[in-house]
Amino acid sequence: MATDEPRPDAGRATRTPPSWVPIRSLAPRHRPRILAHLLGLSDADRYLRFGQATGDSQIARYVDVLDFDRDEIFGIFNRKLELVAMAHLADLGGSHGGHAAEFGVSVLSRQRGRGLGQRLFDRAVLHARNRHVDTLVIHALSENTPMLRIARAAGATVHRAGPEAEAVLKLPPETLGTHLEALLEHQAAEFDYGWKRQARRVDELLALIGDGRDGT
Repeated sequence: MATDEPRPDAGRATRTPPSWVPIRSLAPRHRPRILAHLLGLSDADRYLRFGQATGDSQIARYVDVLDFDRDEIFGIFNRKLELVAMAHLADLGGSHGGHAAEFGVSVLSRQRGRGLGQRLFDRAVLHARNRHVDTLVIHALSENTPMLRIARAAGATVHRAGPEAEAVLKLPPETLGTHLEALLEHQAAEFDYGWKRQARRVDELLALIGDGRDGT
């Protein structure tokens, strides 16, 4: 097993992309949107996300057993309230020498290059710290260079074993600042989601008016 030593900036948990992105915590009522998002991934993206070839039925089972009480699932919605990126922060309990959580992320191909994966990682780190998690773990294929790049940039140590890799990032403890940041992020994301929901209703109303005129 090969090990990549942490970069000189080890201990720095986040790297902020250039622009703010609204990230919303997901709930059981979002299962249909989560399913639609994951089914929208290409075969190659599914392979990178789950570490193996994954069919529609396997994805459906994964969505069915998501535990929203134990874990945290985050999502990024576009203006049409389509889930274009999501992250799963799974609580691993006492492992890796402390309280650990595992991070997994997926982004639709048409949304690549906007730093959404990085933003979801940053949000997961913030949430984990505020929940007394001291170790973040990422299991990824060695060929998943974008994910491993994000982990290394945060200061994670990457262990390689053939085609698979495990990144382990030690997190600093929570602070008053991390709780305040999380509160502001949550409020802003809720406002953004509400605005998008209203905008979608307006679009639907305008479409109905347009259909009525066409039929007159």
